[in-house]
Amino acid sequence: MALELRQQLKLTQQLVMTPQLQQAIRLLQLSRLELVETVQQELLENPFLEETQDEGPLAETPDQRDAASDPATAADAAYDREIAREADWEDYLGDFASTSRQSTVRESELPEEMTSFEARYAAKPSLEGHLMWQLRLSSLTERQKDIGEVIIGNIASSGYLHATLDEIAEMAGVAPAEVEPVLHALQRFDPVGVAARTAQECLLVQIEMLGYTRDKVLVELVRDHLEDLEKRRYKPLLRKFRLTMEDLKEYLDLIQTLDPMPGASYGGSDPQFVSPDVYVYRYDDDFIIMLNEDGLPHLQLSTMYERSAAAAASAGEREYFQEKMRSASWLIKSLYQRQRTLYKVVESIVKYQRGFFEDGVSRLKPLILKDIADDIGMHESTVSRITTSKYVATPHGIVELKFFFNSALELDDGSQVGSESVKALIKKLIGGEDPKEPLSDERIGEILKEQLKVNIARRTVAKYRTAMDIPSSSKRKELF
Repeated sequence: MALELRQQLKLTQQLVMTPQLQQAIRLLQLSRLELVETVQQELLENPFLEETQDEGPLAETPDQRDAASDPATAADAAYDREIAREADWEDYLGDFASTSRQSTVRESELPEEMTSFEARYAAKPSLEGHLMWQLRLSSLTERQKDIGEVIIGNIASSGYLHATLDEIAEMAGVAPAEVEPVLHALQRFDPVGVAARTAQECLLVQIEMLGYTRDKVLVELVRDHLEDLEKRRYKPLLRKFRLTMEDLKEYLDLIQTLDPMPGASYGGSDPQFVSPDVYVYRYDDDFIIMLNEDGLPHLQLSTMYERSAAAAASAGEREYFQEKMRSASWLIKSLYQRQRTLYKVVESIVKYQRGFFEDGVSRLKPLILKDIADDIGMHESTVSRITTSKYVATPHGIVELKFFFNSALELDDGSQVGSESVKALIKKLIGGEDPKEPLSDERIGEILKEQLKVNIARRTVAKYRTAMDIPSSSKRKELF
C-alpha cells in the first residue's frame, strides 16, 4: 500500500483556559497568606500596579476608555472603572467590606509596633541545635565530638536514633567500640533519653538519671513488660511480682511521668495560629458577615506608567505596556471576584447552618457542596476552591469552611443529622464517663439511639472515635 500526504479541513470545538482565567481560578483557592504573597509578587513584577492608602482619581485602562465611547459596552466599561479604581478593599467590596474606614484608622503607634516582627521573634531551638550546643560544651574529646555530630545527625524528630552503631562507625570512620561511650554520654544530655534506640532504652536511661535503678521491679517492668502494660495485661504481672493492684498502680503512675518521646518538645507540634478570612458576628437576632481585609494590599493602576504607555514610541513598547495594563486590571477584577464569591458562600453557609452559629456543633446539619452551589448559582468546583484553606471566626470559635460540609445520618422520624454533631456527642459522652467503667462503642451507639433517635452501628461509632484520636474503652479504663 502506497503512503501519501493529504490535506484536509477539520472543525472541532476545544475549551482553552486563558492565563487570566487560570489566574482567577488560582486566586480562589489560595489561602490568606498565599494571597498576600501573590499580590506582593505582582506588585514587584507589574509596573502598572501600585499600593496606596489614599483615595485617588478613577484609574482607567485605554481599553476601558475606548469601551466607554461605545454605548453597547458602556455598562462593562463602568464596571471596569469601578473595580479598577485605587483598589482599596472598601471600594472593591462595598457592602462586603469587613470594617468601616473609621475603625481602621490608627491615631498613634507604639514604638515597639514599628519594630519588624522578625526583630521581635525568637525562633524555638531545634533538637539538633540544642544537642549540638551541649556537645560543644561537654568534656568529650574532639574525636568524640566528631562522632557525636554524626550521631546527632541521625536522630529523628521524636528523639530516637535511627542508625546502628556499625552504621555510625562507618559514617564517622571509626571503630564501633568508640561509638558506644559517645552514645552513652549523648543519651544523658537534655532531654534525657534522647538518641535511644528503643522505648525501653529511653525509659531506662531516665530511670537511671532519676536514681530509681535500685527498684528491680520497676526496671524489669520497663525492660521486659512494656507491651503487657500497654495492653493492660495486669493479672500475669500481679502474679509474677506478687503485687497488689494498688502497688502496680503506683508503678504505672511513676512510669507515666517519664517521657517516651524526648524529642517531641522540639518538633513541629507548636500550635498553628490562623488569621480568619471571614468574621461572623451575632447582632440581635441576625448574623453580620465581615471579610477580613487586614494586611491585604490596597491596589490601584499606576497613572505614571499609564502616561508612559500613551507616549510609547515603538510597537514593542506599546505591546508590552498594553499587556501589563491588562494584567493589572485583570488582577484587580479577579481579587474583587474572589472576595465577592467568598462573601456569597459564607452567607449561604450561615443560612444553611444557622443552628450551628446559634447553639454550636450539636446543631450542625448535613451539607454538601452542591447545596451551596445551587443556592448561589455557581459550580461545585468554584465552591470547593473558595472553601479550601479558608477560615471563619464564629461565635463558637475559628473553624475551616470545609468543617460545615458533613455527611448525613438518618433519624427514625426520617430527618437527618450531621455526622459532626454525632461526633460532638460521642466526645461529650466519653468526656463524662466513669474512667473506671468506660463506655464501650456498643453502649455509645445505644445512647445515641436513645438521645438522637439515630440508627448507628458499633463500627461507625468506632470509626468516628478513631477519627477524633480517642482510644478504645479498654485503653481508657483506669485502675482502682
